[in-house]
Amino acid sequence: MIENPKISVIMSVYNSASFVSSSIQSILDQTFNDFEFLIYNDGSTDTTLELLKSFRDSDKRITVISSRQNIGLTKSLNKLIQASKGNILARQDADDISFPDRLKIQYGKLISDNLDAIYSRAVRINSKTKIPGISHYLPKKILIKYKNPYIHGTLLIKKEVLKEIGYYNEKFYYSQDYKLAYDLQKQKYKIGTISRPLYKLNTSNNISSLFSEKQKYYADCVKQQIEPVST
Repeated sequence: MIENPKISVIMSVYNSASFVSSSIQSILDQTFNDFEFLIYNDGSTDTTLELLKSFRDSDKRITVISSRQNIGLTKSLNKLIQASKGNILARQDADDISFPDRLKIQYGKLISDNLDAIYSRAVRINSKTKIPGISHYLPKKILIKYKNPYIHGTLLIKKEVLKEIGYYNEKFYYSQDYKLAYDLQKQKYKIGTISRPLYKLNTSNNISSLFSEKQKYYADCVKQQIEPVST
């Protein structure tokens, strides 16, 4: 357990034993070392918890929080935020990989430019293509009306900003990342984006692809600025 870390990396996992090791290792291998790594086991029924415990036992930066019940990404992220000690929060998804200098570059830019939040581009794990593509060069205040122009897994954000905005909106079981980005933009927080990819993104068999219809419904609620009805 790390006292007073500069960054708290937060990750929620569910039945991720077959792929989460690479994701965890990508954080442990960061060139920026002043962080704690909080991982929420969201009611996994496979060997995920045992795997997480083995990582925790070998690296003091890792804290594992476990639930028998699956509560979903939105609520689990809020629990991680509330348990965090750092003033800066960094996201990491269980099936993605961070480049070794991701935290160093993003933290440096966040501090030097006095930003409230910062994202980066990514490359698809399978095709190596950059995302966002051409849309990366378009104004985010326009794009946000039609889609989320940011990659959630690359987010670094000041914890005080998340508190001010009310954390992740738990009414959004899906598209919580879009809702957060929309609210940050609407309330005129300073958001930065790094053009260089600092993240490898899995775009197959993930939440967005497996639950595309529900994702679309919640995303439409963001665009229309209405509260979703539980689905």
